[in-house]
Amino acid sequence: MWALVESDNVTQVYTRPKGLTIGDVNYPSNIFMLWSSSELEAIGIYEIVINNSNLKDKKYYINTNQSFAFADGTVTATYGTATAKAIADVTNDDDTVTPGLKTNYKDVINAQAGGILQPTDWMVVRAAEGGTAVPSSITTWRAAVRTKANAMQVQIDNAANVDALAALYVYNDDEPPVRPLGEFPILGA
Repeated sequence: MWALVESDNVTQVYTRPKGLTIGDVNYPSNIFMLWSSSELEAIGIYEIVINNSNLKDKKYYINTNQSFAFADGTVTATYGTATAKAIADVTNDDDTVTPGLKTNYKDVINAQAGGILQPTDWMVVRAAEGGTAVPSSITTWRAAVRTKANAMQVQIDNAANVDALAALYVYNDDEPPVRPLGEFPILGA
């Protein structure tokens, strides 16, 4: 990204090369690739340095738009303070409910568990309709998947804040990597 600096103020931001007019001079888009930094700076175009120190994970936080500042010959793009998304459900003025992060993440756990169990559902249906019994290894594994899903949801419910929820999903450096939330059991493992 580049910025046009006029009178020590950022007046335009360019996210991609494009033709531009500065004063009475038209410049083609390829100046961004062909010209050196000093040549661009001579006409007021500076490459933007991104400061991500306040940028937080979009899954858990609402980030501000970047603000651009010019100082000491450098244009810096900086994010403001991020706001944590609602961790609990929010009841709106019209009595509708906007699900919070905990509800959303528990819904994902339910969908994952359902997807994991789905390939063996036919065995359960067959047995329920008077057919062949489900092998005990399958029954045990299916129960373990449901138990793990419930345990994961308890961990999600117990997260005190957005950072605690996010920490449940962070893998460590072990071999194989492990996360506090754990993993679903694998059939036959």
